[in-house]
Amino acid sequence: MLVFWRENLVLLSIPKTGSTALEGALAPRASLVLRDPPEIKHAPCYRYKRFLKPLFKQVGEKELELMAVVRNPIDWLGSWYRYRTRADLIGQPNSTAGVSFDDFVLEYCKGTPAAFANVGSQARFLTINDGEIGAQHLFQYEQWDKVIAYLQGRLDVQITLKDKNVSPKMDLALSPDVETRLRDKRAAEFAVWDLARR
Repeated sequence: MLVFWRENLVLLSIPKTGSTALEGALAPRASLVLRDPPEIKHAPCYRYKRFLKPLFKQVGEKELELMAVVRNPIDWLGSWYRYRTRADLIGQPNSTAGVSFDDFVLEYCKGTPAAFANVGSQARFLTINDGEIGAQHLFQYEQWDKVIAYLQGRLDVQITLKDKNVSPKMDLALSPDVETRLRDKRAAEFAVWDLARR
């Protein structure tokens, strides 16, 4: 999470959406960088609202705007799947080694998925109150030109991104019936990604 106090902006860090690359480029420009532990770096909107928003309001008598990047749910799950195929995870409960992408997504669709498919939710990350989206500025991961243009204009800075925390390359295809199940069971994921379209 990056806080830009003068510009009244907080850049939230949804996992597997390029947030580490943005942090690498923008941390020197930020007023506050929250990078450790992961529960703070990747604090969702509801945690921001409960803990950080009151602190910032006490200090500056203002409410900061929230920004986030959201990834296509299938691509997002593919990134998680590939990330968890790493050799150092083999034998661990969260390893996807030996699991097909279809089986990974089917497990993710369950109410309580096994550890290897327990990767959270972009929709839940962004939701506060009764389904309200807590971030004022949403961008699709697939439209990086718009993400960069917005941040460069808002922060008056040139941004050069370097690959960081990238999942291993792998060709993945989701079968049509599994995609249908995903869209049915996790419709909120697709809705929030559609909401970010500009």
